[in-house]
Amino acid sequence: METNIALRNSYGLLVNSFYELEPSFADYWNRESKPKAFFIGPLCLNRSPKTEPVLHQEYCRCIQWLDQKLRQGRPVLYVAFGSQAEISAEQLSEIARGLEESKVSFLWVVRKVGIQLGEKFEERNKERGMVVKEWADQKRILEHEIVQGFLSHCGWNSVLESICAEVPILAWPMMAEQHLNAKMVVEEIKIGLRVETVNGSGNGYVESESLKNMVKELMEGEKGNQSRKKLKEVAEAARNSMKEGGSSWHTLNQLIKEIHLQHETQK
Repeated sequence: METNIALRNSYGLLVNSFYELEPSFADYWNRESKPKAFFIGPLCLNRSPKTEPVLHQEYCRCIQWLDQKLRQGRPVLYVAFGSQAEISAEQLSEIARGLEESKVSFLWVVRKVGIQLGEKFEERNKERGMVVKEWADQKRILEHEIVQGFLSHCGWNSVLESICAEVPILAWPMMAEQHLNAKMVVEEIKIGLRVETVNGSGNGYVESESLKNMVKELMEGEKGNQSRKKLKEVAEAARNSMKEGGSSWHTLNQLIKEIHLQHETQK
């Protein structure tokens, strides 16, 4: 309640998105709702190489592995579901089986030490798959040229990072706004596919056979290729929005001018 009251009384709302991605929503919000929304993203494009943090050891290990797959010419599927969703041991086993049977190379961030992915799963797939149980720099991994797909929960930061890296998404939303994000990714801007669940619900159980088929379609099929073509357009629009003279650049400058003017008026 306090958050809603504070939002209602605010001068504006900073949105980590860009006008070209969702123009109808941006226009509708600023016509019908308060406070005014300022679309100033994607903020993931604003990280300067000069301010990059010291490389994490796990990141270096991931990049070395990806470089190896690049030399082998084997496209990689990046798999990560964020840090909040709880996935059952049974479901994790189904995911592991689906990835293994797909015969696709994969880098899977599970983030929890002690998680079991099936008997000797990592050993059997050590040449084709990498399992990371520590922190991983998702943005940099997605930007690696051999990464050609992203099995994701569709958190908004993940969606934007995937767009900017031109990596199509295989959407499996689990909670909060992820279902809306997945719908946008698959049905509105058409930059990815969606996993098929047993009961057809957004966050239902996913069987290994279904996951295997969707992974192969994303990485090797025509629908995956179509998503990549569409992504080039969306990614270019994202980059242009953040450049000097772009929509997000103009919006941020507009906000600064408005606040400055208001401050001068109140003197």
